[in-house]
Amino acid sequence: MKNISPEICRQIAQARRDANISQSRLAAELGCKQPAISMFEAGDGTKLSDQIVKRLAERFGVSLESSNESEGIAASGFSGAKGYSCGETGTGYCPNCHCPSNVPYVVEGRVFLRPSRKVASPVPAAKRCAACGEVLETCCPACGAPLNDGACCAVCGIPYVTPVLSAGVDLHSWVCARREEITSLRSL
Repeated sequence: MKNISPEICRQIAQARRDANISQSRLAAELGCKQPAISMFEAGDGTKLSDQIVKRLAERFGVSLESSNESEGIAASGFSGAKGYSCGETGTGYCPNCHCPSNVPYVVEGRVFLRPSRKVASPVPAAKRCAACGEVLETCCPACGAPLNDGACCAVCGIPYVTPVLSAGVDLHSWVCARREEITSLRSL
């Protein structure tokens, strides 16, 4: 089952969003990491184990047999996350690495995405990103600590948003091009 199509990955992502479940809450439920969920939903079917992919498909009613059918996507509720104590109020950030609310920069050869909570969550208690519609994260996906204004959690140091880039990409060129694209999108 290692060859999960990007279409099936997107169907599972859409079903999760329809159920109003954040990536970090789903990762906690499944016992995996939020960045793996993000990369899987971006179309990389190899980022999750076969067992977790089967659990996701069952949870959301998505068939792993055919990528042409979107029938049976059920919006089922969340059964509870382990260790998350932050509330659903306040502003959140968008975990979608392709969202224009996440601004890239390079430090020591690594790309980081700094979420703009003002862009993603311009009104108090917003549940979805104003830029792309993704379910907002309201705390650190790794440790559950309250959000800070940087790209990484001030408590555990894990990045809030993990970039998904192709191998061999020139990081500085990609960051410059992405920043120009974000500036263009925000000026519309």
